[in-house]
Amino acid sequence: MSTKVTRRWSTASAALLLVVALLTGCGLPAAGQSPTVPVGAGPLLGGPPSDTASGRPPASAGNAGVASSSAPVTPVSYPATGGNRWSVASAETAPGRATGGRLLRYRVAVERDIRGMAVGDIATAVSATLNDPHGWTAGGTWRLRRVGADETTDFTIYLATPGTRDTLCQDQPDGYTSCRNGDRVVLNVARWVSGVPGYGASLATYRQYMVNHEVGHRLGFGHERCPGRGQPAPVMQQQTLGLHGCTANAWPYPEGKRRYSGPVGAYDDEIPRREGSYPAH
Repeated sequence: MSTKVTRRWSTASAALLLVVALLTGCGLPAAGQSPTVPVGAGPLLGGPPSDTASGRPPASAGNAGVASSSAPVTPVSYPATGGNRWSVASAETAPGRATGGRLLRYRVAVERDIRGMAVGDIATAVSATLNDPHGWTAGGTWRLRRVGADETTDFTIYLATPGTRDTLCQDQPDGYTSCRNGDRVVLNVARWVSGVPGYGASLATYRQYMVNHEVGHRLGFGHERCPGRGQPAPVMQQQTLGLHGCTANAWPYPEGKRRYSGPVGAYDDEIPRREGSYPAH
């Protein structure tokens, strides 16, 4: 596709950016990786969740904060590998904007070792991205609805520590990227917190890209390449690993009803080295 896509968003999208901007961080899939292990979206790994949460975890040591609409700044920290136990967000209180297409139900789970990030805030950011008029529901093919811990789901979106990311993805362990593995959409907290170098857009935009890219894999889309220098990158391009002349773009439908895409394929980008705990102790 060679047509340039405008980067001006609607007022509604700008408001959603502010919601996501209340959080700190991001991530994406590794170059050339195609997860092959089908995993159901049933019980969470590490045993069933013992809480459905929307509150805030206790403060912990660190020097990076995440803002909340109803609480002061809280330090953010996480180990290199967590305990693979989860807090699950409650269901959405109102249906999404989409009224047509196949309904897919998802839940949002945050690993309990991640401190300073309330599961309810993460879920709000994820749902704001998925319900955006430039998101995956814009084409009329899908409706996406967040459900709670005890409800039937089609997939689960995990915010996981780098080591647990490797456990859930069951691919080449790198501790850096995010992935989709069957009905697991795994977001690496290291990317959620830190983003990636050279992205050229806000951390909020990167987080939106992170969600849309991995959910796009769950919807059946593979990797794409930059359609031309200076053009927006397709959301299914591995923007975490490089833009290759394109500009950052978080949305599959930036102009409405027609999906923005690029040539099928992936680049042979090097994956950065594994990171440790954040903050380091």
